[in-house]
Amino acid sequence: MKTRLNFKNLNFQRGQPIFIFIMVVIICFFTGENFLSLHQEDLIIPSSGLSQQLRLSHYLPTLANTPGNTRVFLFEGKEKGGNVLILGGTHPNEPAGFIAATILIENLIIKKGRLFIIPQANLSGFTHNDAFEANPQRFSLPAQDGLRWFRYGSRLTNPIHQWPDPTTYINPSSQKLAGPESRNLNRAYPGSKEGSLTERVAWAIMQLLKTENIHLAIDLHEASPEYPVINAIVFHERAAELAAMTMMDLQMEGFDLRLEASPPNLHGLSHREWGDLTSTLAILLETANASHGRLKGKPSPQLIVKGQDANYVRAARLGRLFVPFDEEGIPLKRRVARHLASIKSLITNLAALYPSQTIKFEYFPSPQLLLKNGFKDFLQIASSSK
Repeated sequence: MKTRLNFKNLNFQRGQPIFIFIMVVIICFFTGENFLSLHQEDLIIPSSGLSQQLRLSHYLPTLANTPGNTRVFLFEGKEKGGNVLILGGTHPNEPAGFIAATILIENLIIKKGRLFIIPQANLSGFTHNDAFEANPQRFSLPAQDGLRWFRYGSRLTNPIHQWPDPTTYINPSSQKLAGPESRNLNRAYPGSKEGSLTERVAWAIMQLLKTENIHLAIDLHEASPEYPVINAIVFHERAAELAAMTMMDLQMEGFDLRLEASPPNLHGLSHREWGDLTSTLAILLETANASHGRLKGKPSPQLIVKGQDANYVRAARLGRLFVPFDEEGIPLKRRVARHLASIKSLITNLAALYPSQTIKFEYFPSPQLLLKNGFKDFLQIASSSK
């Protein structure tokens, strides 16, 4: 039986199809513009102490013109000394690391030694977020005369840049993992020069460690309050003494901290492969982030910045968390201050253990001042920051 569609019987009001078409075009325009804006790098305004800005393609030329070609900021004193690498943004949904690195870049002045900072290690991960988690795409922080906006990305490389995921991922160090972990930068070390985008980023970072003779490398992370490895220094065994000295310093400054040895049989992570395959002392720092957890309530920019969540208050009362959590929450400024204090202590203790590896600062942003006044004293402002 044939059915004919009689357009005369459809109850369209005059002009309605044109109106719907126009609305569709408008929606597509604004959503497309928002999609493209996620591929624009976050504004970073380096201090006068910056010596050089590079790209990761400096260490692996095939990364040029790819979403993995992230920025590398070099601060170098007039005197030779230690060489240190700070890595933020390995997981772009852990913002304290990226913001701590940004604050260092915008304020740091060095007198002796060299400090390399990669604020957005997995740059591709900043170009999308975890939509099924209902996470916000951005959050704002107060700057000197306004607001600065930053992207809130995903733990993994954007699938439009690396696809498909294998059923089982065997990483370059032969560790078997779930397929999506092939897009996790902190499972891809030591990387591969000819591998996937994520593996090439990992390989380039390893080349930086070797080429620049990095003495200390620090990978900045966050984890959920219910995760056992939290508010912790995760250390390669060669960095055990350095980690212990730093823990004692930070506890005297009011930061509760624990030590976690890098598992020798879990390969692909920075604190394992950096320490095993280079001469660097490898450290990973974890802070407690409610917006990263599974027990959180409604995701929002406020949760990222203020760190207040009623679900976690109840979970703390039930003894389900590994950190204290009350109505004040764990705000981003405290997590960033913890990272800054840890970095400064690690570098100071590196010099105590190995005097030839000293880094001296003319100015280092104060964790205590950040805790007291927030971000506005440390973030510059520009009208194009959103």
